[in-house]
Amino acid sequence: MQFILGKKLKMTQIFEEDGTRVPVTLIDAGPCVVTQKKTKDNDGYEAIQIGYKEIKKENKIKKTMKGKHFKYLSEFKGNLEDYKEGDTIDVLQFKKGDKVKVTGQSKGKGFQGVVKRYNFSGQDRTHGIKKDHRRTGSIGSAYPQRVIKGRKMPGHTGAETVTISNLTIEEIDKENNILAVKGGVPGAKGTLLRIEK
Repeated sequence: MQFILGKKLKMTQIFEEDGTRVPVTLIDAGPCVVTQKKTKDNDGYEAIQIGYKEIKKENKIKKTMKGKHFKYLSEFKGNLEDYKEGDTIDVLQFKKGDKVKVTGQSKGKGFQGVVKRYNFSGQDRTHGIKKDHRRTGSIGSAYPQRVIKGRKMPGHTGAETVTISNLTIEEIDKENNILAVKGGVPGAKGTLLRIEK
């Protein structure tokens, strides 16, 4: 299993040999370092912990700060035999045409009404409706005499963990550690992304 951490740079487009335009997202992926191998004996589960964006410290890193000199740490479940502590993970493990899934935090949109949050149609634009065009409308019934759990209501929108699967790697810039993934990925520019094959 191949995996890496990266940051969303921007969206752009590339052209294939036949002139077809392909929208892509550029991701600054890695290099990452394996900081820890978690095993069933010690931790109760098996996983690989990797660090991304090393923080340069003037003082020597103490033993108790193992892995904390990276800005981002994340765990992936994979084959422990393929990795050992200190290994570097970069874009060379991927190739053009690979299918990957990308996980990130979606853009936050703050507190929103039901028209924007759930695509409600709103109230009729007719006589008798005044200043209520984007209101929720009825939220209950005669029985039970309460609002049912899970009712779609206004509230905080976005800023959720979103995963998009089956994205195709269109190009790989090995010198600059950049992946060009077909289509859009979650989040704004600079969002931390998990990329898994």
